[in-house]
Amino acid sequence: MSGRMSSNGDRTILHDLYEKHSQSPYYDNLSRPVSDLLPPFIVAGIRGVTSNPAIFEKAIILSNAYNEQLRNLLESGKDLESAYWEMVVKDIQYACKLLEPIYNESNGLDGYVSVEVSPKLANNTKETTEAAKLLHKKVGFPNVYIKIPATKESIPSIKEVISHGISVNVTLIFCLSQYEAVIDAYLDGLEASEMADLSKISSAAAFYISRVDVTVDKKLEQIGTSEALDLRGKAAVAQAVLAYQLYRKKFCGPRWERLEKRGAKKQRLMWASTNVKNAAYPDTLYVDSLIGPDTISTIPPQALAAFMEHGSLSRSIDSNVSEAEGVYNAIERLGIDWNCVGSELEHQVLDSFTKCFDNVLHCLKAKHRDLISI
Repeated sequence: MSGRMSSNGDRTILHDLYEKHSQSPYYDNLSRPVSDLLPPFIVAGIRGVTSNPAIFEKAIILSNAYNEQLRNLLESGKDLESAYWEMVVKDIQYACKLLEPIYNESNGLDGYVSVEVSPKLANNTKETTEAAKLLHKKVGFPNVYIKIPATKESIPSIKEVISHGISVNVTLIFCLSQYEAVIDAYLDGLEASEMADLSKISSAAAFYISRVDVTVDKKLEQIGTSEALDLRGKAAVAQAVLAYQLYRKKFCGPRWERLEKRGAKKQRLMWASTNVKNAAYPDTLYVDSLIGPDTISTIPPQALAAFMEHGSLSRSIDSNVSEAEGVYNAIERLGIDWNCVGSELEHQVLDSFTKCFDNVLHCLKAKHRDLISI
């Protein structure tokens, strides 16, 4: 693993990110052999792992490491979807075991591995809730985050699952109103829990970054005025900066203090989709610009390599809040509705993840045909 080292030689910028700025770097990738591929990242300072249907689609389709387990599962009578989940759970369990020391040393702050319920359930409250409970039970590790999308239908699932003591990574958050609903669902779940000690419950709120710029930039280009064009590449970071201000506001005051007395942890913001999708922007833009305490930055391979090579290490999340407010309001004045952007992205990404899920099942079927013909 390459990357900029600190003066004592065995430390990287990722260690400093956590120790100097209280931001936890997570790795947005997972593939087999987990026991070989993940440890170097942990040594380099990674403190957790996130996954999604697109990551598993790539891992399973491009590797032969799943073939033997696939053959055994199908020969034992498992259907394709059940076989898929068995393979996913095995990878998650391996990663949880490797990250368990960080989970223990940090008293449950870090060391989490995220696995997402089926994207096909995103618009069904009851099925999302049951799937989350089942997935948590199957993985069987305290440091697993069950990923639940922040759709209108799945928000009640977050409350229900949290109330049962299951740690949740709420994913697919694209706008501030959606984020506030996620925080409220977490607080509602903690309040509804019958557990005397809430300290074993953890949650992250995955706020998407780069995809916001892709969508807003297109709208700004359609408007075409000099004011609009000057705002390109600024929307995502500005909104994230305001999300952090909302986080600070919601996790203080009497309501939060009552929960904190029961051992509750704050639901940390997790910056997701941190790969830069526009080559005109700096390749570390969405990591460098969102450094701040009590947050997680989940970083895919390309962005991680760039940040370790030439990332900037300074607190940036609240260095210019007034500028972020100005950008956010200017975009709104141009007629771009932030809630509409959020809704558009939610449907777009859910559709993408559903296609990944369907595609991996199709490819597993083809793999099995090939295996039995050998």
